[in-house]
Amino acid sequence: MAKAEKKAVENRHYDVVLAPHITEKSTMASEHNAVVFKVAGDASKPEIKEAVEALFGVEVTKVNTIVTKGKTKRWKGQPYRRSDEKKAIVTLKEGQTIDITSGV
Repeated sequence: MAKAEKKAVENRHYDVVLAPHITEKSTMASEHNAVVFKVAGDASKPEIKEAVEALFGVEVTKVNTIVTKGKTKRWKGQPYRRSDEKKAIVTLKEGQTIDITSGV
């Protein structure tokens, strides 16, 4: 039964960290040992830390999160709302890196 529980925890890591967030600003943050990820809206900081450490095999020193509220837009006169988005800025231990160009 322990194997089934461990498998569920491992799958949750993939549900927490959705994708890397690659922008000019996040590239500048990588110079300071930080990586930016899009994460699940219900993910907590300890969950994000655990997921990044498990998926990439690095040590995380700090996790900061940002929630961007979705804007209301119009398309062909009809209003719609963009989805909310949560990002995590993960600071790694000195000397460690994550190559976000390679897949997990």
